[in-house]
Amino acid sequence: MEAEEERFPTLRQVLLLFVLLAQTCAEREAYSVAEETESGSFVANLAKDIGLEVRELSWRRARVIFNNNKKHFQLNLQTGDLQVNEKLDREELCGPTEPCELQFQVLLEEPLEVYKFKLLVSDINDNPPVFPEAEMILKIMENTLPGAVFPLKNAQDLDIGINNVQNYTIFPNSHFHVLTRNGSEGRKYPVLVLDKALDREEQPELRLTLLAVDGGAPPKSGTARVLIDVLDVNDNAPEFAQPLYRAQILENSPLGSLVVTVSARDPDTGINGEVFYSFFYGDEEITRTFALNELTGEMKIIRKLDFEKIVSYEVDIKASDGAGLSGKCTVIIQVVDINDNTPALTVASLTSSIQENSPETTIALFSVRDPDSGENGRTVCSIQEDVPFMLKPSVENFYKLVTEGPLDRERQAEYNITITVTDMGTPRLKTQHNITVLVSDVNDNAPAFTQTSYTLFIPENNSPALHIGSVSATDRDAGANAQVTYSLLPPQDPSLPLDSLVSINADNGHLFALRALDFEALQAFEFLVGATDRGTPALSSQALVRVQVLDANDNAPFVLYPLQNGSAPCTELVPRAAEPGYLVSKVVAVDSDSGQNAWLSYQLLKATEPGLFSVWAHNGEVRTARLLSERDAAKHRLLLLVKDNGEPPLSASVTLHVLLVDGFSQPYLPLPEVAAAEAQTDPLTVYLVVALASVSSLFLFSVLGFIAVRLCRRGTASWVGGCSVPEGHFPGHLVDVSGTGTLSQSYQYEVCLKGGSGTSEFTFLKSVASNHQGSVNGVEKNSHFGNGFGFN
Repeated sequence: MEAEEERFPTLRQVLLLFVLLAQTCAEREAYSVAEETESGSFVANLAKDIGLEVRELSWRRARVIFNNNKKHFQLNLQTGDLQVNEKLDREELCGPTEPCELQFQVLLEEPLEVYKFKLLVSDINDNPPVFPEAEMILKIMENTLPGAVFPLKNAQDLDIGINNVQNYTIFPNSHFHVLTRNGSEGRKYPVLVLDKALDREEQPELRLTLLAVDGGAPPKSGTARVLIDVLDVNDNAPEFAQPLYRAQILENSPLGSLVVTVSARDPDTGINGEVFYSFFYGDEEITRTFALNELTGEMKIIRKLDFEKIVSYEVDIKASDGAGLSGKCTVIIQVVDINDNTPALTVASLTSSIQENSPETTIALFSVRDPDSGENGRTVCSIQEDVPFMLKPSVENFYKLVTEGPLDRERQAEYNITITVTDMGTPRLKTQHNITVLVSDVNDNAPAFTQTSYTLFIPENNSPALHIGSVSATDRDAGANAQVTYSLLPPQDPSLPLDSLVSINADNGHLFALRALDFEALQAFEFLVGATDRGTPALSSQALVRVQVLDANDNAPFVLYPLQNGSAPCTELVPRAAEPGYLVSKVVAVDSDSGQNAWLSYQLLKATEPGLFSVWAHNGEVRTARLLSERDAAKHRLLLLVKDNGEPPLSASVTLHVLLVDGFSQPYLPLPEVAAAEAQTDPLTVYLVVALASVSSLFLFSVLGFIAVRLCRRGTASWVGGCSVPEGHFPGHLVDVSGTGTLSQSYQYEVCLKGGSGTSEFTFLKSVASNHQGSVNGVEKNSHFGNGFGFN
């Protein structure tokens, strides 16, 4: 991160860099090097001139950039010297242009700085003068007076200045001498001067040698032969209408376009007055570009013009008559620029990746060139408007592409920026360059759960390591910043043993139950799950998970009354005068499960006398099914089944003993087995015991009845136990009492236990359903009987 901050300067540093660039990029004093200098030759020490230590050149990644993209020189990073990379030919680089300047820049990338320099390539005398023709023919009338002047074709020397042609001489020179005159643009051309009159009869032709010498050290020279034909008298040479013609022509003019028409006249008559036009010397560039009509003087183009290569042409045209006299004029042709070159864009430095939270940062440094002139060469740079980038001008013809501020990778991870360079010519031409910038991720997004809370269901008695569900979170970041790990957070309830209940897979968020759960002990619990990414710094979020334990039918019904504890059996007393439907007893049972797993039904499995008693399926009430008779046995044993509605159903059985008595005043009749044993004892003892027991029982029951009535009125009786019958629709295998398929009211029974009785553990059983008090009271009227039992 520190390296990235050093690489991308702050806004204040960028502004300071602009000031430094404005100061350091001013044009410096030009360096100079002679053409044909050997490769590797020293030119200058750039490090010293820039003001840098030599070691700074390497780590600041210094390099030299030439406008023509050719590497004429190289920068030695070990010494800071600018050295010649290849031999330079001044004539090839600049032609006749003087001075010959090469512009280059020194680019420092870390931090970004640009220095602009000029390099002057000086000329050496490496080209001799060359005449366009090896032989020149002059026709001179024999009556030409001494002092007459005859222009000769000048020699061409690719060198410039003093190394160009400086003077001409001719030999042998008994009749002529040569004057060296200055022409336009500093060119020198020879003029032949007649010193002594010619005599065709004496000498019809002369052969001379013209010597051109440049001013180099040592000087170089070139020669051409001059053949002079002496003619008969023709005293008027052709004369042009004007000595200098100027013309302009568009560089995209089609072939055959007329450039200019020159005109000369000769006052002579006949053949001496006929004028013929021709190029004064056959320069290859001129003859390949233009064609001259020798009869009309029309000059037309025969090759495409290119303003960027040659801006103007200077053409010498000769007009000759039939007798050999001639005149000369000069035509200067100016090539007019058109917008035929698209701008050129060169990227000098490029950063293809940037962190999304980086401040304003330079992405690319590029230069723009257009070889056209004027408005045709003036350019404007732009980028599309829908990207968070902007262009800033740097030094001359250099621009920087910078960000407008921090980027957001989650909004857009890649930008394709199109830089458009348009010139101002007519028509406007443009160049486009595409730059792709990748936005690298930083950890600025926390994981987000797909839900704020999750509800999971697990059946009780589950197997350990059971997969109970999953949580999921996503992170908008990328790479390690988007890798999410899951964990259980400490529960808010410190008493919840979360570590022993569930575990979570840190990689995928799968939740597992660590042990079997018991619905009766723990019906639901909740906890928090955290999701944390692997970024630096790590970010996290949390979600609530609720676990609901589903009940299973794992508890059989438990009978509260009558108790089946292996002690003396419970015996219910029924008067023989009881009407059908008389409430004999009520089986009270409960089930620890919930829902339909706790819905109970009652069934009479076995009875001593079938058909005498019946059991209500929904509430466990045992009632007489018919009138009792004297023939019915005194003792009855009933086997009842209590079954829940679970799947599969669980059940419990209960045994009920019933004694038929003639009335509540009749003493308790012992079981037949006990009576048989006592029959063997003394009858008198039996009578005494029975009498004493009867009196004692009557007194005891009277006292207990009085106390029970008083307690019931005051509402201070102690209620023990309970059983609920679920409301709602019952399954089809249960009996519907009301005929509507549902129980009209749920019943709750409270059983009062009585201590000290060997024949019964319950004193009374009371319904507490308020809206059925009337029906319950009706049961009370038929349910009071002796021996310590009463149903209210």
